[in-house]
Amino acid sequence: MPGIYSLLAKLVEENEPAALATVVAGERIGTKMLVSGEGILAGGINPEIDSRIAQDALEMLAQEKSETRTYSVGDEQFEIFVETFPPPQRLIIIGAVHVAIPLHRLAKMLGYYVTVVDARGVLATEERFPMADNILVEWPDDAMAALGLNSSTSVVVLTHDPKFDYPALMMAMGSDVRYIGAIGSKTTNKQRADALRDLGAGDEQIARIHAPVGLDIGSKTPAEIALAIMGEIVASRRGRPGGYLSRR
Repeated sequence: MPGIYSLLAKLVEENEPAALATVVAGERIGTKMLVSGEGILAGGINPEIDSRIAQDALEMLAQEKSETRTYSVGDEQFEIFVETFPPPQRLIIIGAVHVAIPLHRLAKMLGYYVTVVDARGVLATEERFPMADNILVEWPDDAMAALGLNSSTSVVVLTHDPKFDYPALMMAMGSDVRYIGAIGSKTTNKQRADALRDLGAGDEQIARIHAPVGLDIGSKTPAEIALAIMGEIVASRRGRPGGYLSRR
């Protein structure tokens, strides 16, 4: 079986979540355990606490943080540093419209892997989206099924077209994506919510959709709307409400 570091390198190369737990103080200093998104993959520290360490590692992966924690087994204590390697954040933009152009640029500046999806090949082009990592001229549900959706993924629907919007939102709501946003007025989004219920979506699923999408910054231009959207995505990722720092 490959060594722990080889397995870790393989997971990182494949953009799979991983965490490496290492004993940094105590009798078993240097002992390691590798945890993937599916659970313990290799190594082990102590059978009585390995599953607890793995669970903590998965929680840290979800929070994108690394830290040292102490565990006890009888009179023995283990000080363990859990280093996490979360997969890169992804943004899937449904609809190659005007707002999508500054949105894909801003997302790339913030380190996101950006995919633009639109069945209309005249819009989804490299000339319009030169910084996109991936441009798919496909129907949203087909594209999203092939891409795979996980907790490091944000989905923003910009099309204003039910035949694109509804399948994309149903796919996103049925997954564990971190963020779902949909452009449109409150009236549009109420009508959209009713349509999604007719398609089988529950109220808890619909409540996950940020609609109208973006922070309330009074945005008017496509670039300002893109800023508001990315601001909300980052706030959601960090567990913050947005708003003025000076008023806290």
